Amino acid sequence: MNYDDVQAILACPGSSRDLTDPTLPRPIKGLTVEDVPGILVNMDAPGHSRQRRILRTAFTVQAAEQWRQSCRTLAHELLDPADGVIDLVAEYALPLASRMICQVLGVPTADYQQFHTWSTAFLSTNTASVQKRMEAYASFMAYVARLVDSHRANPSDDLLDELIGAHDDGDQLTETELVNIVFMIITAGHETTAMMISRGVFRLLLHPRQYQILVQDPALIPSAVEEILRYDGPGSPGLVRHATTTVKLPSGAVVPAGTVVLPHIAAANHDPQAFHCPERFDIRRYDEGADTRGHLGFGHGPHYCLGHAFARMELQEALRALTSRAPALRCAIPLEDVPWTSQEFTHKPMRLPVLLA
Repeated sequence: MNYDDVQAILACPGSSRDLTDPTLPRPIKGLTVEDVPGILVNMDAPGHSRQRRILRTAFTVQAAEQWRQSCRTLAHELLDPADGVIDLVAEYALPLASRMICQVLGVPTADYQQFHTWSTAFLSTNTASVQKRMEAYASFMAYVARLVDSHRANPSDDLLDELIGAHDDGDQLTETELVNIVFMIITAGHETTAMMISRGVFRLLLHPRQYQILVQDPALIPSAVEEILRYDGPGSPGLVRHATTTVKLPSGAVVPAGTVVLPHIAAANHDPQAFHCPERFDIRRYDEGADTRGHLGFGHGPHYCLGHAFARMELQEALRALTSRAPALRCAIPLEDVPWTSQEFTHKPMRLPVLLA
């Protein structure tokens, strides 16, 4: 599937994310993301458009920039006690993404390990763990409902309180919508970001010369992040779509109405008709002034990732701290021995032991 076809499917109004019909095919057996009702990623217009309008002011680039210094400070704090070998996944990527979502959203930091356990179980693709996924989802949603209740009773000054008060021409989110949105933000905000930090560093370890260029020229970090998102994003097979109408693609292929199709974002991001030498990892590809098509790492169209500005900011600061504190960063084991997940919806390093000096 080429770039233009994927982009067209993602943007097409007849490409539905509502797969609640149990007769439709599923990429994973048992409870999956597709089965969660009422969350943005599974909604179509007009309900999806309405919630996005209400939420838009909370997820701007300006809103993300307000948290950049906090993210920078946290990244350095996580590296401060590091001496010798650290597991970049467990000791850096995951706590950075998790603690940032706690700060931004207003979640007690002490709870992050618990919701990480729930989200990991929920995103598992092991068919033997269907019951475990259902239990994790129920526990997670109950926790989020209590969190929303707590913030309503004791408001502070964080994103959750902003979401509680968010409105568009007087139209506010319902309690159920709030719970669903917070569930989505917590899951995507720490799991996906942590995964991309780990995958991005792994990619740079495979290209040590490019890592050294970043050490010498930190101004290239935003470009490097975009190339990581193109080359290694989104780290999963993607989300399937149900064609509610017949869709003719730019390539001339036709997706008949009723078909369930997987728009493969990784394939689109490596389309040689869209990107020059797509299999070459090049941190300068998105440098200022470069004539490069935008990647689809955050999707496209109505479902373009709501938290893209926050994710970009965190990825940039994660790399900035590493390149300044660990200019000689290298893997502590052969890169081919790094273990990767095999029974989760996302594909990521399970451990990434690195030497900081």
